[in-house]
Amino acid sequence: MTSIHPILAYLGAAALLPLFTGAWRNRMVLAAAAVGLLIVHNLPSGTLATANFLGMDLVLMRVDGLSRVFGYIFCLNSVFAFLFAYKLNDVRQQLAALFYIGSALGAVFAGDLITLYVFWEIMAIASTFLILARKTKLSSGAGFRYVLVHLFGGLCMLVGIIVHIQTTGSIAFTSLAPSLGSWLILLGVLVNASAFPFASWLSDSYPEATVTGGVILSAYTTKTAVYALLRAFPGWEILIVIGCLMAVYGIIYALLENDMRRILAYSITNQVGFMVTGAGIGTAMAINGAAAHAFCHIIYKSLLWMSAGAVLAATGKSKCTELGGLHKTMPLTLLLGLVGALAISSFPGTSGFTSKSMIIQAAANEHLTWVLMILEIASAGVFLHAGIKFPYFVFFAKDKGLRPPEAPRHMLLAMAGLAFLCIALGVYPQPLYAILPFDVGGFDVYKGGKVVAQLQLLLFSALVFFLMLPLLKRTDTIALETDWFYRRGGRLFYQAVSAFFNGLNDMAAKVAGRAVHGFAEFCRNLPERALFLLTALNPDFWTSGTTVNAALRMKQIRDSLDAGALPVGGSLIAVTLGLAVLLGLVL
Repeated sequence: MTSIHPILAYLGAAALLPLFTGAWRNRMVLAAAAVGLLIVHNLPSGTLATANFLGMDLVLMRVDGLSRVFGYIFCLNSVFAFLFAYKLNDVRQQLAALFYIGSALGAVFAGDLITLYVFWEIMAIASTFLILARKTKLSSGAGFRYVLVHLFGGLCMLVGIIVHIQTTGSIAFTSLAPSLGSWLILLGVLVNASAFPFASWLSDSYPEATVTGGVILSAYTTKTAVYALLRAFPGWEILIVIGCLMAVYGIIYALLENDMRRILAYSITNQVGFMVTGAGIGTAMAINGAAAHAFCHIIYKSLLWMSAGAVLAATGKSKCTELGGLHKTMPLTLLLGLVGALAISSFPGTSGFTSKSMIIQAAANEHLTWVLMILEIASAGVFLHAGIKFPYFVFFAKDKGLRPPEAPRHMLLAMAGLAFLCIALGVYPQPLYAILPFDVGGFDVYKGGKVVAQLQLLLFSALVFFLMLPLLKRTDTIALETDWFYRRGGRLFYQAVSAFFNGLNDMAAKVAGRAVHGFAEFCRNLPERALFLLTALNPDFWTSGTTVNAALRMKQIRDSLDAGALPVGGSLIAVTLGLAVLLGLVL
């Protein structure tokens, strides 16, 4: 058994990356991911690494059933993601990916809120570069908005942590009781989970990432947020409402969307909604289901993003209205992508069925009828958009005359490995159930009428799709949602705030400038005024001659003063003393 932190495999590879070139760099990155997986597998349970910071005891690595299952899938997915990107020749994307995955592991194994926050922010920064790496105008705008949203979420978390520490004196990353601090932490976590109304950042940014970036981004940010919810907020009933809303929201916008990678982005929000609901239910069955679904979701969602990425790399197109007929030249990509489509639709015999059924069963055990109904409807909706719509409009539908080559071998190998896991965990889920946080007891996903009920639901969804096909055909349109407020409304808000505060600043500058200038002028002429006054008040001046002579002398004094007869030093001393008096009055 080893107590080495798995993050070291990824950060070590990032440090060595500049020393390698070409194929050796890709091999080294792939090897680092495999080493990370091996480290997680050999980790003993318990608190394995601590540190002291400003008098606080930080827990840098805590291993238990919940953190281990997320550690497994984070490392396992990185192996297939780097295999998919084996021919990538962009050191910036590789560096960003290594820091991103490593920081996600750091957050998962964090045992205190301070360590969690540090890795949380590193995740936000590193993932931004996977979006910017595409180097297009759209990716630049999406990356800018992405980092702003996540910095907002991180700021909410930071304020919440500070309030929580001040209130309780504890930094432990464990189940939190409702308080102002914990509510603020929850808000920060929900931003990363793409919870409504913050969900639009995901569909705005992930589709603009590179081919490799889209695959990697789909796995970590939202699932790290799910882990944080399961760890710190189990049983918070508000999460049931939020999760159900996410599940429905993702379906609606995925059905309206034309871009294939945006369809998959919205389906992430939909699927994470199931996991958030499980966290809200908070029972052992629900937490097991949410963790298992996160595990399986990463596998089949990465598979779907790989198939979409292979199409994008081969054709340069992502809109459904520009694709179609690709089954003729990319049959293997289609076949492997279909496995992912069936898995996300919870088709019996796939991993999605063995994990999602646990969440639905948890809702049924708690007699949450309305939750059960919404989740069943959401399951049918998933089959409509990700199970049928995505493969139909991309690989079938109207042939656009595109004849791209089949995906490269390394991409097909990565997709084949994930497709195998989708089927293996669907047919034999016991290895997954064995690493879940709680004992699954006698739960049998293939017992009773679960299979028949699910098949009926999927067949009904397929019937609806083909009957409503004329209405579901996509056009090149834009679906407006909550991001409009910070795309357009945010700009108006910025202009209004800028005009108000800059106008106030200009007015204050003018008033203060005039006052200081006038005071300085008064001080500058003060010696001349004092001499003139002293001369005028001298009785001998007026009695020493006639009034005409006195007036003539006054004129001579004025002329001499205006000509600068008085030394400059006197004016400087007067101005300095005057400003000192003014500063003393202000302070």
